[in-house]
Amino acid sequence: MKIFAVCGFGCGSSMILKMSLDRVCKQMDVACEVETTDINSARGAQCDAIFTSAELAGELKGSCTVPIYSVKKYMDLAEVKEVFEKFLSDMKGV
Repeated sequence: MKIFAVCGFGCGSSMILKMSLDRVCKQMDVACEVETTDINSARGAQCDAIFTSAELAGELKGSCTVPIYSVKKYMDLAEVKEVFEKFLSDMKGV
């Protein structure tokens, strides 16, 4: 599976979120490719889901065909894991 970590420019906070998502995937033994990108490139993205801030999630809704998940604290592994588990649960329901 492939997910995008998105921030305004695709090289700052998205990198922090990517590192947290990578750690969570490893802990959960889930094979997942996590890429960073900017908000404009995320529109029309070819991936399974987008993880970003609540602010950017609001901007992306309606312009993306993939599910968008918001994370408040990118370095909080417990929160990132909780949001990632929601994504996995949603994937099973599709």
